[in-house]
Amino acid sequence: MWFMYVCDEEEKELGRQQAPGSCPHCGGKVEAMDVEIQWKLCFLPMCFKIKRKFFCTLCARRLELYY
Repeated sequence: MWFMYVCDEEEKELGRQQAPGSCPHCGGKVEAMDVEIQWKLCFLPMCFKIKRKFFCTLCARRLELYY
């Protein structure tokens, strides 16, 4: 597939902050990280998103937020 070579996803960390709660696996502190994600096609930006990711500072697992 030709698009695998010309498509690119770039991730840039914007900031970190402590989040409420604790890790369900080890009980460590939870940290929130704001990430800017850009999809590029042949070096042209196609899509731009800002997401918040949660992870444990002790066991480094990625955590999901369920409502």
